[in-house]
Amino acid sequence: MSGKGKQTQRLDKILSHMGVGTRSELKKMVKQGRIYVDGKVVKDSGIQVNPEIHVIEADGERIMYREMIYLMLHKPPGVVSATEDARDKTVLDLLRKEDRIFQPFPVGRLDKDTEGLLILTNDGPLAHELLSPRKHVPKTYEARVLGKVDAEDVKQFAAGVRLDDGYETMPAELTLLGHEETDEGTVSLISLIIHEGKFHQVKRMFQAVGKRVLYLKRVAMGELRLASDLAIGSYRELTEEELNLLRNDNAAN
Repeated sequence: MSGKGKQTQRLDKILSHMGVGTRSELKKMVKQGRIYVDGKVVKDSGIQVNPEIHVIEADGERIMYREMIYLMLHKPPGVVSATEDARDKTVLDLLRKEDRIFQPFPVGRLDKDTEGLLILTNDGPLAHELLSPRKHVPKTYEARVLGKVDAEDVKQFAAGVRLDDGYETMPAELTLLGHEETDEGTVSLISLIIHEGKFHQVKRMFQAVGKRVLYLKRVAMGELRLASDLAIGSYRELTEEELNLLRNDNAAN
């Protein structure tokens, strides 16, 4: 039952990591004969087991252990991209208890009023690489912009835009998708790919060319696109294929 090699861990650590209970609750469960390893009742919650080899059960339910979690969230407007906030609802408040146990955090941030693709994970190294300024992982947005976006704006974005603080952005790919006439005036529907993530960058880029973003949605991060069937405010785990796209973005840059 003890297992061998580096992969062994204390049973109570494994079970608390998976949200079965606190250390003291687990001791009680062991005393009550509610925890099994490889079909045998456990007498000591501190025994060493290998979760990849041994079959661990609590209250008759098999515990499938894992270290990492990778979630795709369709962030709604009005929710902040943070792990905690004194005033506003955070993206973690949208998660089920069994997923919050893994202590995921958002990879980067979306403005409070922006919706769209947000990755949440507890994989620090991957998050760090995806956000590294050296990597320039592209982020794709769709927006409704008040004002007539034209070929001159496309050219200017491709050259880099000087923001209100004097910062010159990296070249960005602006695509015009269409125009709508509204009571406010002409609204342009656009797609934009940027390669950095300055504070309110998309809004400030359009501000620099005399236009205003009315609605903003992130639809892709690198090669990973927001699933079209993922409703606003809902989330799911990344598939292996999607996770590989993220890892490839990291390796390719």
